[in-house]
Amino acid sequence: MKSPCTFWSEEIMPALRARIARVLYSEGYTQAKIAEVLDITQAMVSKYLSGKYKKPDPGVQELIDKTADEIANLILYGAGKEEIIRFSTQKFMEFFNSEAGCRAYLKYAGLKNETFCRELFNTAPSRSGVLEMLNLALGELLNDPKFAGLIPEIRSNFVYALPKPNDYRDVAAVPGRITLVKGKLFALPPEFGASKHTAKILVELSKISPEIRSVLNIKFDGRVEHAIRKAGLKIAEIEEKDRDEERTIRMIAEKFTEGRWDAVIDRGAFGIEPVVYIFGKNPLEVVEKVKKLESFL
Repeated sequence: MKSPCTFWSEEIMPALRARIARVLYSEGYTQAKIAEVLDITQAMVSKYLSGKYKKPDPGVQELIDKTADEIANLILYGAGKEEIIRFSTQKFMEFFNSEAGCRAYLKYAGLKNETFCRELFNTAPSRSGVLEMLNLALGELLNDPKFAGLIPEIRSNFVYALPKPNDYRDVAAVPGRITLVKGKLFALPPEFGASKHTAKILVELSKISPEIRSVLNIKFDGRVEHAIRKAGLKIAEIEEKDRDEERTIRMIAEKFTEGRWDAVIDRGAFGIEPVVYIFGKNPLEVVEKVKKLESFL
């Protein structure tokens, strides 16, 4: 019986594990450590690293690579087994809800009902899952001494939205924002509804680019601008002197009608501090972009 679980085990997991193994190996993990993390033998890790595994349908390779990179980042950031299993299970559900994933499964199982996957896997990410992911990425920032130099006067907030958020209450954020206390980074645990400005940016942006669900604001100056450009991030800019907060939110979101950006520079206005907004599909992707620009500071 060619069930979704059988398809995942036979067709997807070998490529997923192989990609995770390659990422971890490139970050200095030994084969023995990779085997321990993935709960497989060292011999199997060796096969994955040498490319000796069943290759998936080309139509889902990009989806597998993206999922594997996210799981690898969780491992690198020190996530616990429960977090990794919960996240991987969520990605399993998302895979079959995706057009490419469902198409590949239907081909494998010899099925033609295009609504079959949605009927089986019609589940949305939980609020607890969003909070856990944001808290994990926040912890990575708080342990990064370089990030202290990127806090603006208005302080930084880091937010992550549920898919298709209705308003700011569907967006998790840091209460009181990320700040410096006696020179050290400090933040309270994320909560839903703890931000309005940055949360509203994601709510507005969800109408244009729903895949972008996380954003972090950092300070803007010539040094930061130089680092962002050297890092090769795709940048958009807004600059209009006479505007309020609502106009600012609309301007940032509307930039995504012109393209997909890693960052939007707000050069400031009367009563509005210049800042940079770093965007990503999830908080870990945002952190990766921050670390990339930090390497050029």
